[in-house]
Amino acid sequence: MNAQNRISSHDELLSPRPLPLETGIRRLDDGRLLVAVRTELPGCAGRMVEWWFKFFETTQHIRWWHPHDHHRMHGWDQRWRRGESYVGACVRAEESLGDFPPVTAVLKFHEPADFFTADALAQAKREQAVSGLVCARIAFGDEPRLAADGDPLDGEMIHLARDKPQGAVLRSRFVLGGESPVPDELGLGLMQHCYNEFSSLARFLPSLYYGEHANGEKGPLAW
Repeated sequence: MNAQNRISSHDELLSPRPLPLETGIRRLDDGRLLVAVRTELPGCAGRMVEWWFKFFETTQHIRWWHPHDHHRMHGWDQRWRRGESYVGACVRAEESLGDFPPVTAVLKFHEPADFFTADALAQAKREQAVSGLVCARIAFGDEPRLAADGDPLDGEMIHLARDKPQGAVLRSRFVLGGESPVPDELGLGLMQHCYNEFSSLARFLPSLYYGEHANGEKGPLAW
């Protein structure tokens, strides 16, 4: 990833300590908008969050995820392999952000190493401060701005999960803005959208994960 397309503070997400901005928006010095969201995922684990991105592929699936804001799944490209891998793949879907009208979102997924320094990421994994990571570049619109290699140019997205006894906690971060500034209202809409979609996902993800025997797991029995 080009250095000018990343910010230097992604590594702070790896620490389990409280951050100055867990949920909210902040305008960066270069004019881009940072959107932060913290969501509790009861009964979930980071591996389940990562698996979800290897599973969903239909409009029905994304409507489970956010029944209000997710409208239509346009599909994954050929680099996505169901149940196996989403890194390197692109997905397109139509969604809205609260009061904002529906728009096509394009996401290309990256290795976490493109967003974090190698030493900090390795240490966080050793200390079990990270149990799941989903990272992507994003763009919006019917004719999204894309680099020559297909990388979206409107911003970046990180979902970082950390397992706790009662479930996972998810830190989501978006950095938006390319050639034109993103209004604060859009950032607030995205913050609400993200919190709602992962709160909704947490309600059914464990049952789906175990029902699909994801990662070969049959799941615990209640009796």
